[in-house]
Amino acid sequence: MGFFTTEHHDRVALVTFVRPPRNLMSMAAMSELEGVLGDLATDDDVNVVVITGGVPGYFVAHADLDDLSAIGRGEQVEGDPGSWGRTFARIESMPQPVIAAVNGQAWGGGCELSLACTLRVAAQSAHFGQPEVAVGIIPGAGGTQRLPRLVGAGRAANLVLSARIIDATEAERIGLVDAVLPDEGFVEAAIEWAQAIATKPRPAVVAAKRAIIDGLRLPLDEGLALEGRLFIECQLRPDTVALQERVADAERATPADQRVDL
Repeated sequence: MGFFTTEHHDRVALVTFVRPPRNLMSMAAMSELEGVLGDLATDDDVNVVVITGGVPGYFVAHADLDDLSAIGRGEQVEGDPGSWGRTFARIESMPQPVIAAVNGQAWGGGCELSLACTLRVAAQSAHFGQPEVAVGIIPGAGGTQRLPRLVGAGRAANLVLSARIIDATEAERIGLVDAVLPDEGFVEAAIEWAQAIATKPRPAVVAAKRAIIDGLRLPLDEGLALEGRLFIECQLRPDTVALQERVADAERATPADQRVDL
């Protein structure tokens, strides 16, 4: 029996993690997620991937401490510990944007999973934290690296060093999440939020994600060069030219005091 289910909502793939009672992310579960995302990365019918939790109150509570303790004792565990790094790298490198739909506790490895995603939306009851120092370790799946790049070094240091837990409102205020949605009907609202991206031309969405994610790793001049190359690749597509011509025709047919929606 697997830990993940995948549903397709038009061009949005919803990946749900279910491991009662607390949705602890084991090595075996992360190994499975690596395979799930690998399959979706090659699916041209999927424009956006949404990852959420399927146990009430939990997105991913945190990494399974039993697995970590066993590794600390030099024991074997089910699954591949290296899948954590590979899975997060896959999230960043796969063509589709990946949205973390955080609907409960997202601490430690759960928070780090959300940080690896392209975007994050949170339910009003969601809460985030990097509490690893409270159990004698530090974030080991990107928390000390992706979090500062997202919210700034000072805020990240405060969260990591204090092991403080923050609610969805504060997470949105500091830029950790991009939107807070109501608890009731949250998953459906997250899918609808994702549809605003999924309905856009796929080549442009893929290129834009690559320009942002890869560009942030480059000096500005190299990032601008990457952006320019991707822009030209998009512009030279016949379907892009046809779309632009339709928009131009609509603008010519619409009074200047009225907006032409794209």
